[in-house]
Amino acid sequence: MQLRKDLNMLIHSPIHSPFPILFVTGDSNVGKTSLWFQYTDNVFNPRFTSTVGVDFKQKRIVRESRDSDGLLGPKQRLHLQLWDTAGQERYRSLCSVFLRDAMGFLLVFDLTNEKSLYNCREWMDLLCQHAYCERPDVVLVGNKSDLTSERQVPLATATAMARELNVPYIETSAATGYQVAAAVDLLLDAVMNKVEASLIKSRIHNSTADAVHLSKNPTKRSSCAC
Repeated sequence: MQLRKDLNMLIHSPIHSPFPILFVTGDSNVGKTSLWFQYTDNVFNPRFTSTVGVDFKQKRIVRESRDSDGLLGPKQRLHLQLWDTAGQERYRSLCSVFLRDAMGFLLVFDLTNEKSLYNCREWMDLLCQHAYCERPDVVLVGNKSDLTSERQVPLATATAMARELNVPYIETSAATGYQVAAAVDLLLDAVMNKVEASLIKSRIHNSTADAVHLSKNPTKRSSCAC
């Protein structure tokens, strides 16, 4: 896959890389489009219409990398592609085509709509079926945290679902901007940690392969006495 061929460039290049692709998915009307607009433009429009098919936005960021001990490493300049998928069931077959190119997913539900939380099980199955690997990086996002009087999903219920799906959980408000950037950062950290671990594993494998190759091909000594 071309994405994997570009991993080294992503980590070390000083220029912006067209990577990674992050998806936001979940039921209709949970605020997926509003989350992306809040993250990229710091705006909220309560009159957004439902996404038809797949749409995307972009954002350039500078990320501070960290090593395995949590120490700051070199800064990474990333050009994020932020994909937005339709939540309606009739578009799911279309959306599944695009899932395999994404490196991470925000799985969003509406804190004022309990059904949207339980539907996350179906969305998770879809992601695991069509994503680039069996266990893609996913963050469960409870949106509309500002609507406290309309809330139907207690924190304990949401965190229980996150444990069931084996993913981290965070609550956001696309209307106020509360923890929107934090949700993306949480996902991006998971994606980049996996990328960096893959690079380290690849380097170790290549070094081992080179050592084995050299041991099988010892330098031939000349029989001529010079």
